[in-house]
Amino acid sequence: MKKIVSAFLAGVMILGLPACSKKKKEAEPEVGFKPALDTSISCHINVAGGYDNFEALEAEFDRFNEYYPNVKLMYTKIDDYNNMIGTVLDGNDAPDIYVNYAWMYGREQYRSSIEHAENLADPALGLNLDSIRSNIILKTDDGTLPMVPVFSNTYGMLVNKSLFEKEGLSVPTTYKELVDVCAAFRQKGYKNPMMGFSKEETTSLFTLAANPYFYSTIAKNAGAVEKLNTLDPSAGECIRPTLEKISQFLADGCVDLTSCNEIENNYDAVILRFFEGDVPMMTASGDTVSGTAKRESRSEAFIAAPFTYTFVPIPMSDDGATFLDMPNLQFSVNKNSQNLNMANEFMRFLITSEELSAMAQKKGLMSPTKDLSFNTMYAAFGAIPESRILSPEEFGLAEDAVKQLRQAVFAVATGEMTIDEAVAAYGTFGQ
Repeated sequence: MKKIVSAFLAGVMILGLPACSKKKKEAEPEVGFKPALDTSISCHINVAGGYDNFEALEAEFDRFNEYYPNVKLMYTKIDDYNNMIGTVLDGNDAPDIYVNYAWMYGREQYRSSIEHAENLADPALGLNLDSIRSNIILKTDDGTLPMVPVFSNTYGMLVNKSLFEKEGLSVPTTYKELVDVCAAFRQKGYKNPMMGFSKEETTSLFTLAANPYFYSTIAKNAGAVEKLNTLDPSAGECIRPTLEKISQFLADGCVDLTSCNEIENNYDAVILRFFEGDVPMMTASGDTVSGTAKRESRSEAFIAAPFTYTFVPIPMSDDGATFLDMPNLQFSVNKNSQNLNMANEFMRFLITSEELSAMAQKKGLMSPTKDLSFNTMYAAFGAIPESRILSPEEFGLAEDAVKQLRQAVFAVATGEMTIDEAVAAYGTFGQ
């Protein structure tokens, strides 16, 4: 009898396993986007921006249509976007979703682009903001969120990995290593171990190298931001360490400015010069990096001798490189949209790690998501310790203060001013 009962119970347990497994599977949370509206809805959603074309976004339109086949999404390019978006939003053909920029916030000239924006922090909208790095989300005075990043940006250097491997050298991670590796490349016959665009202060190699270092210095300087933002002349001392570092960088022979001055612009010309294959390191922004894939086929040198390359931070400190994390392109929803629910539904679809990463990879820009490992081009930035990830969004440094820094750095780097003269001139650049 005991054997019969034992066999019976064992059989019941075995039969019950599939049911238990099924219940466990049903209890697991669902992942991925799930439509919240009637999928048969028919309407038009217009997204406005300044890009000539936006193939990466249009690929997302196609993906969204897998859920909502009757929603027609289109992208419209607006000429002179920054100056015209306010007028367009006030007109009869206002877009449902539009590109916005954090630097527009708080500036009277761009008030319309903020006032028309829906508060995307409203929990009722269901946007998964946790998928985005919190330090690049705009911090507003009233706690509302008029825009969310769909791409991010940073400063760094393109690295010819094939050259490093050929010469048995390692990609530098500290300033001393950077100086040493430049010297090692020169000894091996490379005239320009490191290059970059040097003709204009806005996107020069000096700005790209100095800005991350600058933020690392004021992070330790309580009260510096307020002084810098008010253009207080005494704030010039806050930029002195950065001016000293850029001077040291040039004195250490990391770049040959004569060769750098031959580069015509910080986009097409930088990429094509790098693709000649004899430059181990080329300073660049994420915007520049985004154009590399399309230009491989335009470079005869690269076609003849292709090489592997990646994008890494510029190590300007012996403590290691700083990842200056910045929003690039941001989207806002027009709160007066005639199709507001569907516009919000598209944003809920887009603001997920999956879709943001896919769009960034197609565009060639850095994703605003927390995980950067999916894209080998930017993976090095994902490995930077949190203590060395800094964002202008969190500092609150005004655009006017940033311009003062850029011009001071450029003046010192090009020999127009001494460090003392540039420090004393803080607040007067551009006047």
